[in-house]
Amino acid sequence: MIYKIADNVLSPLGATTAENYQAMKDGRSSLKHYVSFSGREEDNFVASRFSNEQRKQLMVSGLTWFESLVYHSIKQALSECPSGVITDRTQLILSTTKGNIDHLASSNYENLLPAESALRIARLIGVTMQPLVVSDACISGVAAIITAQRLLDLQCCDVAIVTGCDIISHFVVSGFQSLKALSPKPCRPFDIERIGLNLGEAAATMILSNEDAQGIQWQIVNGALRNDAYHISSPSPKGEGCCSAIQEVIKDIEVESIAAVNVHGTATMYNDQMESKAIESAGLSHIPINTLKGYLGHTLGASGILETIITMQSIEHGELLATKGFSDIGVSGRVSISSQSVPVSGHSFVKIISGFGGNNAAIYCKYGNPVARQSELVNYEVLHRVQVTPQEVRIDGSISNITPPISDIYKRYIGSYPKFYKMDRLSQLGFVTSELLLNLEQPRKRACDDRAIVLFNHTSSGWVDKEYAQTIRHRDSYFPSPSLFVYTLPNIVCGEVALRHGYHAETSFYMMDSKNEAMMDDILQSTFFDHTIHSIIAGWIDYQDEQTFEADFKLLSRI
Repeated sequence: MIYKIADNVLSPLGATTAENYQAMKDGRSSLKHYVSFSGREEDNFVASRFSNEQRKQLMVSGLTWFESLVYHSIKQALSECPSGVITDRTQLILSTTKGNIDHLASSNYENLLPAESALRIARLIGVTMQPLVVSDACISGVAAIITAQRLLDLQCCDVAIVTGCDIISHFVVSGFQSLKALSPKPCRPFDIERIGLNLGEAAATMILSNEDAQGIQWQIVNGALRNDAYHISSPSPKGEGCCSAIQEVIKDIEVESIAAVNVHGTATMYNDQMESKAIESAGLSHIPINTLKGYLGHTLGASGILETIITMQSIEHGELLATKGFSDIGVSGRVSISSQSVPVSGHSFVKIISGFGGNNAAIYCKYGNPVARQSELVNYEVLHRVQVTPQEVRIDGSISNITPPISDIYKRYIGSYPKFYKMDRLSQLGFVTSELLLNLEQPRKRACDDRAIVLFNHTSSGWVDKEYAQTIRHRDSYFPSPSLFVYTLPNIVCGEVALRHGYHAETSFYMMDSKNEAMMDDILQSTFFDHTIHSIIAGWIDYQDEQTFEADFKLLSRI
């Protein structure tokens, strides 16, 4: 059993979980109108941001704004824990989409990459284990909780500090504006008049343990990750991936015992419609649902953790908070949503979330009596391995006559997927390496639900981040590129491979400050805890420029 022993939500509405919950219960929202970073009036936006006074109070000397929020959230959560939580078996898992991206132009940016920030914060709070960053677009927070649950089950650590954070930056705001995804007014989730999302900045922390502390506690009972394999920036209209994740986490649960479903509810046309269909298909139409985006906006890497914590508070108080901004239903799937708080009597809930790259995640949380879980260690074998560097290509350990550059490999050995030329360099590298790897598999597996994709790197999506930044650098030549912006999420490489082959199982992307084969093996071992997964495309992939890149992919199979 995995227990939550402490938590924190740090947002413009408050510095503690209790303050945030009370503010939401009172109907308060931190969404406000802001002048555009670009200076163009048409780009003004609505968002949830910390005030200048709050920033002054929260900034930590020697840390960036992003790092300061993470640090404060963790310290507040730790203050609620018994002594001895920080040991040499305490793991820090950070979820974020863009981290310190507002410092991209800094000459010191290499030291501000998400994995470097995680390492710096880990050492500040006394954690000696190598930290892990989860970067799976909007589902990062829930994916981080699932990763922590698995590593605790595998007994890789005794305590996991799971923290999510993202901040408001010109980079991120301009990107969502380029996608025409932002609403110029406070968002209206699931409403017939919804026209887009609002962004928000926040940090949220959940401290998990496999040891039962005194008193009744929340448990993370089950979690699942699924890919639509439909489109890298749009959800499947029928919500198959989301529905599959829900069905997996509630498969052994009496549906009537579920008090509520907290949904992603971004207030975009496609997301809310998709979630309504997924909920209906999963047989949860009669269960009350809500979303918290009307209070704090979409907080990206923090959202999954923040919303899980607030929903726990809500269930403890016997109510489901109102969906702020909702008035008249605007989705075709049957759902039970309200603009008012509604009483609930159960002691468990489902949290769902979806994101770019075809990602979908769900967790089932329960308050009260422990629920027994068994996660058996799985042995796996390496079927094939492909390594690609600027110097050579190795296939199953032998130097191949296939030679870089990557575009030449594509033209000579693949050449039948025109979308390749629309990809960023990281995705092109991953695409070509996976094609060479899967060419070794006979027959090649396609359109399946049992193959996962789990990748790791250090530099995130650094190459395309710089390319996109050039499109928003000057006011006189301001043309934010939506096609580039989507690829500034490193997990898109996983989505491209899943889409190419019709893989509907888990797709996950992790970052480390240095390549650690032992930790990577732990992640892969724990990924096989999902009984539906029988094989994994796994490996390290980093791209800095044409002279500096590496892909080392393996095809793993459950024994």
